[in-house]
Amino acid sequence: MLPSLPTLTVLVPLLSLAGLIYSASVDETFPQGCTSTNSLCFYSLLLPVTIPVYVFFHLWTWMGIKLFRHN
Repeated sequence: MLPSLPTLTVLVPLLSLAGLIYSASVDETFPQGCTSTNSLCFYSLLLPVTIPVYVFFHLWTWMGIKLFRHN
């Protein structure tokens, strides 16, 4: 069963922050190591940015369909 949206809204940034803190404590080249797609740091920075953008464009598309259908 999938968790609810408010739960995911809180859980995803917390998990990303935990991954960022973990990679900051483990990786010796922390700021420079975030540019490689092989590192955990890259994805812990990418995930909090990607999800709100996806939700925004999903809602934008839904609103466009609603407006098109009612006009």
